[in-house]
Amino acid sequence: MFQSTSNTTAAPARSGRERIRRSVAPVLAVLLAASLAGCAGWKRDSVTVGAIPDDYRTSHPIVIAEKNQKIDLPVGAGDRGMTGAQRDTLLGFLDGYDKSAAPSLTIAVPRGSANEVAALVAGRDFARVAAASGVKRGRIVMTSYQSAVPEASAPVRVAFVAVRAQTDRCGRWPEDLLQNSENKHYADFGCSYQNNLAAQMANPNDLLGPRKQSDIDAENRGAVIDLYRSRGISNEFLGNSEVTY
Repeated sequence: MFQSTSNTTAAPARSGRERIRRSVAPVLAVLLAASLAGCAGWKRDSVTVGAIPDDYRTSHPIVIAEKNQKIDLPVGAGDRGMTGAQRDTLLGFLDGYDKSAAPSLTIAVPRGSANEVAALVAGRDFARVAAASGVKRGRIVMTSYQSAVPEASAPVRVAFVAVRAQTDRCGRWPEDLLQNSENKHYADFGCSYQNNLAAQMANPNDLLGPRKQSDIDAENRGAVIDLYRSRGISNEFLGNSEVTY
């Protein structure tokens, strides 16, 4: 009788634990699946965001290409030849002319303008100054263009093509900065810096690779070493140094 009562009491207890186990197991499975899905989603989003370039050097790359260098020199209708100011401006412009490449230097004189005669005389003077500054005469091209306003004085246009480091134009604002929830650079970020850096490149080939090393001045190097040896180590340096020589 005692044995039968014990078995009857244990059976409901086991069945209750089994019911609890059955009810908890689906909940744990759902929680585990949700956590794994969250990890997978985080990993997917991080890879997608990381694949989008967010570097100003990528958004505004500096490229080396041919660029038309030009300057407009105003000429008055009453001028008789080149003035001193025009000569100084022209020589400053020709400082960027690469004599080794020797591109064509175009001097365009206005036609049909109020200063047509004065511009033609000044343009010939510009050609003589360019030849005297090192531009080959065979590379100087005299041409003309039609003036848009006959009653006004048009400038003489001097131009040549040169290889320059350059980038795209600045001022692109395709979207509102306040709408950027990704915490990324805006479209125009770094554009002015890249343009300034490109403008400072005297030799665009420096961006492609290092230059050839110049010859060593052995005589000057020997003089510097002899001076260093004769001077020795000063007492002031020895007194302040923690190293004992």
